[in-house]
Amino acid sequence: HVKDCYDPKEFKNFKQSKNDSQWQFEIDLEKDTAIVSLILQGELIMKIAIVGSGYVGLVTGACFSEVGIDVVSLDEAKWLDLTIDGTDEFDGELSLIKGGGGALLQEKIVATASDQMIVIADAAKEVETLGAFPLPIEVIPFGWQTSKALVEEMLISMDVLGQQASLRMDGDAPFITDEGNHILDLHQKRIGKPRDLSMVLNQVPGVVENGLFIDICDKVVIGHGDGKIEVRDIHEGASSEDQVHILESDNLFRDIGDE
Repeated sequence: HVKDCYDPKEFKNFKQSKNDSQWQFEIDLEKDTAIVSLILQGELIMKIAIVGSGYVGLVTGACFSEVGIDVVSLDEAKWLDLTIDGTDEFDGELSLIKGGGGALLQEKIVATASDQMIVIADAAKEVETLGAFPLPIEVIPFGWQTSKALVEEMLISMDVLGQQASLRMDGDAPFITDEGNHILDLHQKRIGKPRDLSMVLNQVPGVVENGLFIDICDKVVIGHGDGKIEVRDIHEGASSEDQVHILESDNLFRDIGDE
């Protein structure tokens, strides 16, 4: 059945942004089950470009096709009206840390190839200062230990609290990204100047891209445990709120403790 293709425990509300039923947008099928849920409920009808690979993406793509939604690659789409994605952290300027799932390179490419990026997150993802979540950077396999040493040396002069980098593992082997690269997770605890750090990291030989998304996100849709939905718009410099009335058994944010 179509509705068996998504995991409802990741559900987040996105009804505020369904004005244009002809949008073409990117969705990370491995993680953005909130959007999969809404599409399958008939809330959104559009053409979708897939990011990421693997069994989940293939199955979910088949589900989209079943309900008459075209699934295309980014190369076929060329440009997107909208990217919808999640995040590992976001701050008051809507700067993000992404890459916890290892797809930061593809995610940043599609986000910057879009007119608008909207992030859907629960309230626990908001932080005053980025950095509590380890910052992922994608590095090529050749000489990755040299790249790691160069990054750690560079971090000494940056406005961060930690300089340790660790190779992300998948069991006993290094994690491999969709592009065949490795991931280094930077344990910085606090990033004082994320814009500066992003620019410097990408100058280190061997570093392909980093998980800081600066001046990319336009809106964040925040779900709260009580059913409240908050929308932050970086361009309007304002936020709006709405209340979704749902049964307790259907409230997938009910276990979230709002601070």
